[in-house]
Formats: sequence, structure tokens, C-alpha cells
Amino acid sequence: MKLSFLKNIDKKGYRPVLAALEIFKYIGPGLLVTVGFIDPGNWAANIAAGAGFGYELLWMVSLSTLMLIVLQHNVAHLGIATGLCLSEAATTHTPKFLSRGVLLSAVLASVSTSLAEIMGGAIALNMLFHIPIIPGSLLMVAIVCIMLFSNSYKITEKIIIGFVSIIGLSFLYELILVDIDWPAAALGWVTPALPEGSIMIVMSVLGAVVMPHNLFLHSEIIQSRQWNLEDEKVISKQLDYEFLDTLMSMGIGWAINSAMILLAAATFFKAGKPVTELQQAQSLLTPLVGENASVVFAVALLFAGLASTITSAMAGGSIFAGMYNEPYDLKDNHTRLGVAISLFGAFAVILFIGNPFRALILSQMLLSIQLPFTIFLQIYLTSSRKVMGKYVNSKSTTLLLLIIGAVVTFLNVLLFRSFF
Repeated sequence: MKLSFLKNIDKKGYRPVLAALEIFKYIGPGLLVTVGFIDPGNWAANIAAGAGFGYELLWMVSLSTLMLIVLQHNVAHLGIATGLCLSEAATTHTPKFLSRGVLLSAVLASVSTSLAEIMGGAIALNMLFHIPIIPGSLLMVAIVCIMLFSNSYKITEKIIIGFVSIIGLSFLYELILVDIDWPAAALGWVTPALPEGSIMIVMSVLGAVVMPHNLFLHSEIIQSRQWNLEDEKVISKQLDYEFLDTLMSMGIGWAINSAMILLAAATFFKAGKPVTELQQAQSLLTPLVGENASVVFAVALLFAGLASTITSAMAGGSIFAGMYNEPYDLKDNHTRLGVAISLFGAFAVILFIGNPFRALILSQMLLSIQLPFTIFLQIYLTSSRKVMGKYVNSKSTTLLLLIIGAVVTFLNVLLFRSFF
């Protein structure tokens, strides 16, 4: 792929400073998507993976992230080339019975996502301030509503980038404190394995990384960088820089998700201590690593919960508004209703949950079940010349996307088989 920033080369040489400044204008949308797969649901799935199976399931983070890069890059192209998010494009270019069915399931996936995000933040509040889960969940919803409805998109983007930085630095600090078996980790990253009893955790990791609501969200927020859809040069530059944004952001997400498994493997698995809840994970860190590590763990979890609840609510608003062929706009009633369904629907379910940790795992598993429907909808739209025009998928891209869809579907079949 030819990257437009290479055009900054002239006869006198390359001007890296100018090129770097231009790149930073396009950085942001990918990091908002990254928040979605370093959320509390990921924490639960990854800690369960590391505590239960050591380094053996690291490969699932690698595979999921590679899938994610392809899918997010492809859906961002849809947003740039058409000016429509995935939900709007589905409403415009597919039969109503088909689009409504998939989009309603995506709204439910957004609720499932918000459930994990809100509950994760509430668990962090419980760790830090001993606030019970239900009042903590209500506080999380209130804070997120204030942040969403009182800030512009640009300010929200900057806040979330700050949150991602804090989460990343927190896990870097945690890893410095523990003894990682790096040869075993390197093998785990590239060697597929399905230890007995691991299929539910594998599917939870998949659902926690490749999240359907993020595909809808990315196609929406990537348009925050569009200025003139009629100018082919502008579109071409956006497509090039978007890939860098996606690649960098997904790489950060891969590192943080890997760090969660590494930390759990080096502490809980090594000590033979199974983990059944995030509060337990924090309390176990104190004797194994130290009190500072447990506090950092809780603070990072709180920021992860806040940031990912914001993005899951945005995704819910985007999906619901798209069903009425409207873009995401918090001044619009359909967007507001979608945000409300995502947040308050999740809170209503939390009222009836007895085991928060298991609920986090199951919520991520439900996302993996919905995921094939969103993936195949995306493939249909981005492979259609009527929808994409000259930016339609190449045959090789379509084939790669179909393989990803087939792998996700196959893993879902394994999941269902595990219940019978």
C-alpha cells in the first residue's frame, strides 16, 4: 500500500517532523476502538485465561488482534468511502427484515458490552472505596452520562486517549514487579492450543477482543476526520493514515491484553491460585506482588470501565440511529435513545446478577455469538461495488474476510458443542 506521507520526500530529503505532525492529525479513532477491547470484560476473560491455563491461551490474543486489524481497517474504509456508518449502510443497502434483525442483535450486543463495562467500573469502585456493586454501577452510569452529554467528541477523544495511556502504564508497572517466563510466553503467542475446559475462556477472549459494537463505532467515528468526500486526494490520504491509526491502536490493545494474561500467569497460575472474581484477583496480588500493585490494578480497572462504557454507549447510539438512517448525534432523539438503551438496559440486568465475575465472562461469550452476523453483514457491504464504488474490496480482501468469518463461526460451533 502506498502511504501518502511518503510524498513528503523531496530532492533535499525527507522531512520527518512535518510528516509526524500530519500523522497525529489522524490519530484518535483507532484508540477509541482500542478502549473497547481493554475493557473490564477483557480483564475477566484474560485473567481467567492466565490464572487457569498459564501462557497457553496467549495465541488467542494474537489471532483475535490480527482478525481485529483486518476487520477494523475494512469497516473504517466503509465509513470513509461512503460517509455512512455500518448501521446506516445496512439500513440503506440491505432488505429491512435483514438489516433490522442484525442491527437489533447488535443493540443487544451493545447492552451486553455496557454491562461488562459498568460492572467492571463498579467492581473497581468497590475495591478502592468499598462502594457496593449496584450503587457503584449507578454511579458509573451517571458519570458516563455527564461525560457524554457535556463534552464534544474531540474532548471525549482526548479524555479516552488519556485513559488508555494510564491503563497501559499501569500494566507496564505491574509487569516490572513479576517474573515472566518469556520463552513460554513467546511460545504461547504463536502456538494454538485448546486445553481441556478452555473453550468458554477462548470464546470469551475472542468476544472480548473482536467486539461487534466496535465495528459499528469505528465506521462512525472515523468520519470525524473527513473534510471533503468529493475530493479523491482527501479520501486517499484518509485511507492511508487510517491504516496507521488502526495498526498502532490495535498493537497497543494487543500489548495490554497480553499483559493481563502474563500478569495472571506469572502470579495466580504460578502460585496455583484459581481466580473467580476481580476483587479476588486484586486481593491476591497484595501478598504475591505488593500493596501498590493491587491499588494500581484497581485504578486501571476504574479507568478501563469508564472509558469503555463511554464507547459502548456511543456504539449503541450509532447502531440505533443508523436503523433510522441517521448518523450519531447526541442532539438527536434516536441517538439518545440508543445510548439510553445501552446504559440503562445494562444497569437493569446488573440488578439481577448474583456472580459479577461469571457475568463478565458470559457477556463476552455472548458478543462472540453475535459477531459472525456483523462480520458477514460487513463483508456483504464492503464487497459491493454499488455501496463502495471504486473502493470496493479486492477479491483477496473479501477472501480474507470470509476466512475470518468462517473461523469465528467454527469457534462458535465448538462453544455450542461444549454445552452438550
